[in-house]
Amino acid sequence: MKYYIIAGEASGDLHGANLIKGLKKNDPEGVFRCWGGDKMQEQGAEIIKHYKDLAFMGFIPVLLNIRTIFKNISFCKKDILDFNPDVLILVDYPGFNLRIAEFATKNKIKVFYYISPTVWAWHKSRIKKIEKYVSKLFVILPFEKEFYKNHGLEVDFEGHPLLDALEFRLKNKQSREDFLKENNLENKPIIALLAGSRVQEVKKMLPVMLSIIDNYPDYNFVIAGVKSLDTALYTNIIGSNKVSILFDKTYELVQQSEAALVTSGTATLETALLNTPQVVCYKTGKLTFFIAKNLVDIKYISLVNLIMDKEVVKELIQNNLNKTILKFELDRLLFDSETKNRILEEYKQLHEKLGGAGASNRIADKMFNYLEEKN
Repeated sequence: MKYYIIAGEASGDLHGANLIKGLKKNDPEGVFRCWGGDKMQEQGAEIIKHYKDLAFMGFIPVLLNIRTIFKNISFCKKDILDFNPDVLILVDYPGFNLRIAEFATKNKIKVFYYISPTVWAWHKSRIKKIEKYVSKLFVILPFEKEFYKNHGLEVDFEGHPLLDALEFRLKNKQSREDFLKENNLENKPIIALLAGSRVQEVKKMLPVMLSIIDNYPDYNFVIAGVKSLDTALYTNIIGSNKVSILFDKTYELVQQSEAALVTSGTATLETALLNTPQVVCYKTGKLTFFIAKNLVDIKYISLVNLIMDKEVVKELIQNNLNKTILKFELDRLLFDSETKNRILEEYKQLHEKLGGAGASNRIADKMFNYLEEKN
């Protein structure tokens, strides 16, 4: 069969790659044409657009790049018709993907949506679009199944695919000595800095994270660099700060760290599943934050707290993300054993809520079976 997959960011590339791997077990001759990244390409997909050229975050950047976005939409529509897939699989990235879902459905192309838009937080009007233009919706957060059921939609939940991505890492942790030697790091405990996967995020988050490092001379501060971003972006911000940077070793870095400062997003959940205490950080432009605050209807911004429905990890948002408060919260992770142990215990409960490994294969099996029913 022919599969057209659209993922617009790094996490979508990761989950899309594991999905392709699962689909190939059912359909070894399957052809995959994708918007995504290196991980999907490694699974044999033909990448038409790389996600690094698609990642516009926040209201203002979207407005500034609106012409490019509409050009991408037009190109995508034509490319889908030319390819004529058996199914269009959309991975998250709702602003773009829901437009494409509508187009595909009107052109009699079956649409599967993998990783639900966060309609439970905002844009509840999108539920109607999902109902109208999506054949099957596959969710990855346990509370989403009940949410959609309350809105009259039956969806598939088979666990969270991050458990698949992390399974090998959890079973094969590198020794601390080997990790330090391999990456030319001093023999000191590590604090990981996860400043995000987009240019705008790194520019906002990294300076605040770096502002506290002089208070911790006995620790290695290490940035989790993203290969799709220009190295100069990091070095210009780092300046004379004594900090290391490792590219595309985020899981290994987090697993070896005593604590992590993490930009809100999928990385908060990854950090939790790797059992590293964290402070969740989020800061954006004043106008973007004002608009979001008046539109978003959620108690927490981190996936960890949302899934657990309580504050497991501390969230520092906007003005609360400053040098003084950030240092206070990091101190609690490093020097308050009661705080650290409570977080690690609640991480175990989080792991149980998300189900076991194998979600990617189970979702791929369901997708293939739904397609077989059609034929």
